[in-house]
Amino acid sequence: MAASLGLGSAQFGGDYGISNTRGRVGEDEVRQILELAADCRILNIDASHHDGDVERVLGRNWPFPSPFKPQVRTLRVENGLEWLESRLRRSVDHMGLVRAHAALVDRAEDLMGPEGDALWARLEKLKGEGLISKIGISATAADQPLLLAKRFKPDLMQVPASILDQRLVKNGTIKNLADLGVEVQIRSVFLQGLLFLPRESLPGNLTPVGPHLSRVRRMMAEGGADPLHAALSFALNLEGVSTVMVGVTSAAELRAIVAASERKAPKLNWDAMALTDEVALDPSQWFADLGEQAARRLVRVA
Repeated sequence: MAASLGLGSAQFGGDYGISNTRGRVGEDEVRQILELAADCRILNIDASHHDGDVERVLGRNWPFPSPFKPQVRTLRVENGLEWLESRLRRSVDHMGLVRAHAALVDRAEDLMGPEGDALWARLEKLKGEGLISKIGISATAADQPLLLAKRFKPDLMQVPASILDQRLVKNGTIKNLADLGVEVQIRSVFLQGLLFLPRESLPGNLTPVGPHLSRVRRMMAEGGADPLHAALSFALNLEGVSTVMVGVTSAAELRAIVAASERKAPKLNWDAMALTDEVALDPSQWFADLGEQAARRLVRVA
């Protein structure tokens, strides 16, 4: 059974995504996006306090009673558990709700530190009180999501996966998480828009992967697919995945995503499309000063 779509909201609070040319989404557009999402039964909404005032934006613009399943994020544990709990309660209040569908630990390293067990116990307390219905973890490939799941037994986990970033697919993590009974959500299915960025627009640190991205687009075209259709087909049909989170800057973009998601999956060589370049797979390094590493990467592809 194919996964369902969920909606990220980073674009509602700031200029998110390397291919985002529209900037922050205005509230009239947010309202239209949410209305369309409700009509299409796209119910999981990912909200983060990091993304400006996105929680308040959502609270002002979604229909009531809300059909959505909003997910909130924790603050860093070094702020203290009392502050963390208080901020989660404010997050729910900012959205005009009495409870959230889920609370996700925003930084997996908080669970691996000395306060990890206490943090998890606090979230279980909030779940018991009814403030949240599920407890989850937002993890990266480097966080070893499977080990985290075995230790904490979360209700859900959100991890990155895409045509370009297949690490957690190829090593079996996503399937194994599902086998443990964990609800698996995947994000960054367009790798923050990298899949759509013209080769000539790549930042310097991504120049070495330009030829690969061109080959990927050529393979898609030869298979009768465009990047949007191919990316969604790959993500929605991954074994073990429950929800594919996508971000949009307009209702028109969401309509295009819904339409693409309903098309028959193309027959493509998915394995050949995966990136292995560590810098390209880590958006935090796209604009970083890589020093000598940058020269070595350019030599490798020369």
